[in-house]
Amino acid sequence: MEYFIGIIIAYFLGSVPMGLILTRMAGKGDLRKVGSGNIGATNVMRVGGLRMAGLVWILDMAKAVAAVFIGKYIAGDAFAAWCGLAAIVGHCYPIWLRFRGGKGISSLFGVLLAISPLSFAVCGVEWLLVALGTGISSAGAMVVFCLIPILGFVIGGGVGWPFLGIGLLCMWRHRENIRRLAGGAESKIEWKWKK
Repeated sequence: MEYFIGIIIAYFLGSVPMGLILTRMAGKGDLRKVGSGNIGATNVMRVGGLRMAGLVWILDMAKAVAAVFIGKYIAGDAFAAWCGLAAIVGHCYPIWLRFRGGKGISSLFGVLLAISPLSFAVCGVEWLLVALGTGISSAGAMVVFCLIPILGFVIGGGVGWPFLGIGLLCMWRHRENIRRLAGGAESKIEWKWKK
């Protein structure tokens, strides 16, 4: 019963749409009707600038960190990783928004930070190098999705399988980005501090 409750709480934590809430509070309208229509930090940057996107990124990470800590309290690192996956499922498929949510990358980094700060640093540096080098956020994300299962199995302790699930889920959520990348049509990030 504790495991079931932990997973449910993790899902609901992840399902809080931070990007949508903050952009509405800032008077930027419904985030789902502007830019890419996504509720994640990248679309927030398009409508609210880098500072607002950074705040959304931190909050989306924080809800995943909270979910992982709940899992650790209940049953250790392996269950914590499953709770992290549940939080990312909530972020991607929030019940409040008819299961139309973000793509999971910021919450993924929250899970990494809470379980393995070293893996967080490795994936963070990789993402920054690729995103800044190419100007395409999703290009860096694709490498992260491939790295995270490897890192999970290196960490051990039962973390590998939920990390594989996280990588596959986030890859699935980025399937349109993959198509655009393959076709050379993926949009570049506008690195603007303020909008």
